[in-house]
Amino acid sequence: MRRLRWAVDGGGWELDAETPVTMEGTARAVPGDPLPLGISRGGRLSRSKQLDFLHRFMASPLVPSFGGDPTNGGQGVVLHHAHTFHIRDSWSATVLEQFNLQNFVASLKETTSSNLEDTLFPKIIARNVLKFLSLGCGTEFFITPESSVLFEAYNDKRGSRGKSVFLHKSQRHNLMLEAACPRLFIDKKGEYWDVPLSMSVDLASVTFGSGLNYRLLLQQNSGQPKHFCGNQTTETPLPLLPGLCAKAAISIKKYVKFWRKKEGKLKLVQPYDVFLSDPHISGVGILGAVASASLGDNAASYAKEILQSCNSFNLSFQKENFALFSDVFASVTLKSQLGNFQRFFLDLTKFDTHLDFSSGSTFLFGALSLAKSFYTSQKPDALAIRAISPNLRVSLQQQIFGPFSFRFNSRVLFHAENGNYSVQLDDSSFAIDWALKVLGSAKASFWYSPKHQEAMVELRFFES
Repeated sequence: MRRLRWAVDGGGWELDAETPVTMEGTARAVPGDPLPLGISRGGRLSRSKQLDFLHRFMASPLVPSFGGDPTNGGQGVVLHHAHTFHIRDSWSATVLEQFNLQNFVASLKETTSSNLEDTLFPKIIARNVLKFLSLGCGTEFFITPESSVLFEAYNDKRGSRGKSVFLHKSQRHNLMLEAACPRLFIDKKGEYWDVPLSMSVDLASVTFGSGLNYRLLLQQNSGQPKHFCGNQTTETPLPLLPGLCAKAAISIKKYVKFWRKKEGKLKLVQPYDVFLSDPHISGVGILGAVASASLGDNAASYAKEILQSCNSFNLSFQKENFALFSDVFASVTLKSQLGNFQRFFLDLTKFDTHLDFSSGSTFLFGALSLAKSFYTSQKPDALAIRAISPNLRVSLQQQIFGPFSFRFNSRVLFHAENGNYSVQLDDSSFAIDWALKVLGSAKASFWYSPKHQEAMVELRFFES
């Protein structure tokens, strides 16, 4: 699902999640699980631009997605289409269409079984088409080559949605101002929540390679979160979201190349992806700190829930409707690749491992607890073992033939209970990638998540 954010450099930043349950195609992580708190967005084209590209250059007039089993409240198979009109060089407008094919077929079978007259059949089809057709529209205007304004509105069977975005990109930083009504959030269990109004100001540094990164976020949430109708349970308690939240994070990133092979390339043959053309073994290390201040009715309860989930002693302060706390984080990514991705068959094998220590205080708490257990000759506490265990993600990519490759991505969970230790794969995703050779480093990715019963076609750029 949206978990198909490959085991990339990361750095503790939470990314917006990809999801097929709305026409916009994204959901924001509920803050606080894990730390640091939802202060980053994944770089991507808007959903309307992705659809337009797939229509124009990949002969895909209809782009499918799957949003869960309809018998459990999901959408089933849905078809997407976008019409883009370039009014001026700096101004474009888009009309989005979404057609629920699976529910249409089921409804058509039901209605035609009770209406057997041939004269009514065209009317039945037209009525069902209108019933399961959703529309959206948007417009984007470039104020300068670096600054743009985007307005989007959608109207599907779950209700109306809209958002406005101002984005400024420069060589040193990105600035985003966004307002969404409602804003779709997703929690750690994969449950979707609608917050009636969410506004944010997001400022992030832009660095290439090793160096210092920072990100600042000011976010305002208004209204009571509501369960988003779909493939969800109804017993999950409402997430605690503070009304006003300010977050800041800073990190240092270091790239290390252990081995890289330049020989063996085919002459005058362009690789399917220029970023995957050299066999190598490399690593990325990140160390950072995050601080968060929240204000509102849920601020103290929100901070208390975060700290309890960490089982640690974060630097924190709580008083009535105000909370302040901070923590450190670290991550290590190891990447290995064989093949140059030039030949037609089995010329790319890539394996990535990502270790994420999302809370330094939690790790210290677990380490001290284990040290105490060993010193007193006691059995190690399962909670302490869990505290020092990093969040582990693995990713495997294997070329099948030509530009097509298979990709597997999964979390790895460690369980320690009553002296028994086990390893479990969780939240796995499977994908077929189609490398777009003419663009240098881009791909169309069709992924499927068995756990969440979701599938989607996406366009990706510059992912190594």
